[in-house]
Amino acid sequence: MENQTKKEVVFSAIQPSGTITLGNYLGAVRNWVTMQNEYNCIYALADLHTITVRQTPAVMRKNIIDAYASIMACGIDVEKSLFFIQSHVHTHAELAWALSCYTQFGELSRMTQFKDKSAKHADNINAGLFTYPVLMAADILLYQADKVPVGADQKQHIEITRNIAERFNGLYGNVFKIPDGFIPKNGARVMSLQDPTRKMSKSDENVNGCVHLLDTPEAIMKKFKRAVTDSEAKVRYAEGKDGVNNLMAIYSAVTGLSYEQIERDFDGKGYGDFKTAVGEAVVEELRPIRERYEKLVADKAYLESCYRKADEIALKISSRTMGKVMKKIGFI
Repeated sequence: MENQTKKEVVFSAIQPSGTITLGNYLGAVRNWVTMQNEYNCIYALADLHTITVRQTPAVMRKNIIDAYASIMACGIDVEKSLFFIQSHVHTHAELAWALSCYTQFGELSRMTQFKDKSAKHADNINAGLFTYPVLMAADILLYQADKVPVGADQKQHIEITRNIAERFNGLYGNVFKIPDGFIPKNGARVMSLQDPTRKMSKSDENVNGCVHLLDTPEAIMKKFKRAVTDSEAKVRYAEGKDGVNNLMAIYSAVTGLSYEQIERDFDGKGYGDFKTAVGEAVVEELRPIRERYEKLVADKAYLESCYRKADEIALKISSRTMGKVMKKIGFI
């Protein structure tokens, strides 16, 4: 980490709520891996964020370990990148409280994710769900991040982070770096295999809609063979062909082939052939990840040594920012 100070700092985080999906992998985690050489990368397992939804303690503990091992298995190199567990670094909760006093109620009430999640969890609309974007802002601002890779649906969170940082800097001088959100070039937006108008999600009611990183090859093939398409029976990218467009996006992301090339390769072939080809390509992409995951998760002591070391470095870096914030506000 030390010799990378000249590189731009990238910060990104992922929640450990259940197994990581093909959507998480192609949309975010695979880019984390490629960014490691170009940037000074700081990655967090955002476990504090998960408790806006009720968790079963034993399940949550398993999910955290599984997610840590899964992301390492995807190719996050702990010698190159900082990859820590958010709840182990107390500055995140501390800065979130301080920043919540510089965030307007109106700003938070306009967040579309709050509206969506409140509708989804109507029996538990807690204050954490409402102030969630402030914790997200704290995560980013603690590390003076230059860039934050985001999906199109996360742009609002970057905007509010920038607003909070600019407001604080306006009052106290240059405390926070104003981060830029960027949508990585090769980040695929993966939709549900059963309802291709919606993003692939681990909370999909139809189990066949979501492919998990650790699914067996048989399960992956079965899900792709059952994927929703249309009645045209022609592999082409076009409006109104959501199911086929989604399969093409996945196939293109995994093989590197362009849509034009895929259309040529499957000209005159039916959807059955295409679904099989997509399934097989995904199986091969995920096979080495699953094998590395099995090795990592079997060595709990090694995993713990990785995150403990990272937690310590993250605390050291973030404490610099936190100290500055406390001093500026007027704490003694």
